[in-house]
Amino acid sequence: MKKNILLTGATGFLGSNLLKALLQNEYNVIILKRSFSNIFRIESLIKKVVYYDVDKIDLHKIFQENKIDIIIHCATSYGRKKIEPLSTLDANLVFPLNLLELGTKYGVKAFLNTDTILDKRINYYSLSKNQFKDWLKMYSNKLVCINIVLEHFYGPNDDNSKFVTFIINSLLMKPVKIDLTEGDQIRDFIYIDDVVNVFIVILKNIEEFKQNLYNLEVGTNKPISIKSFVKTVKKIIGNHKTLLNFGALPYRRNEIMSFKTNTEAIRDLGWVPKISLEEGLKKTMEVEKEKIRKEKK
Repeated sequence: MKKNILLTGATGFLGSNLLKALLQNEYNVIILKRSFSNIFRIESLIKKVVYYDVDKIDLHKIFQENKIDIIIHCATSYGRKKIEPLSTLDANLVFPLNLLELGTKYGVKAFLNTDTILDKRINYYSLSKNQFKDWLKMYSNKLVCINIVLEHFYGPNDDNSKFVTFIINSLLMKPVKIDLTEGDQIRDFIYIDDVVNVFIVILKNIEEFKQNLYNLEVGTNKPISIKSFVKTVKKIIGNHKTLLNFGALPYRRNEIMSFKTNTEAIRDLGWVPKISLEEGLKKTMEVEKEKIRKEKK
């Protein structure tokens, strides 16, 4: 019997791709969204799920009306566009904490949380995500808590505010120059399909997990400098015009210059990344290129 999954953030980039995979694997999915959320990413899937507008319903009612086995928390607020700190705190800490509490009350087996590699001192987003991880630990004696630490995931139809999409779209437009930092930061870029498969592998092995907090880091184990990454994008696109103005921008305060991912735990479950950086960038570039072409019509 397939499990009932409560998914938050289903209208976002990660959540929408995960929703598609969950349905393909025949899980029963209940999604939480806001009444004003743009559902363009899941428009073809919305009739296949049970959905609730969290700004219009008491969370208790959702658990009363559905037998939920597992919660997957993908909803997040990055704190961009001058969003107030309290809004970021509510989305990244208060909201999932309410779900945790209700999960223990209504017999949920596991809570899967999406986490960030960023240091808590960088911004409101990273601070609130790190604070929630501490709460996960406190609840890990009541249900299985799996904290999935994601490296820089990317793919078609991500927000243009994300670094990879921004770089691809900028280079496709072929401006005279793009101002960047020195680009010495080391990052591990992973394609969205490989990230989604992490969740599916965990779900298929969920009975192996006991009540505890598990910290699973996800990446390709093939880190690359930002400078090399941007040059790779430029080469794949075939842009010979744009100057990459490295060093024009300062690093962020408390910038992490390198981060080594330990993927041993998730690999032990049988997961391996399948999409190379070049293949993933080409897939993303083709979709973004087509979107730009349509916009110009």
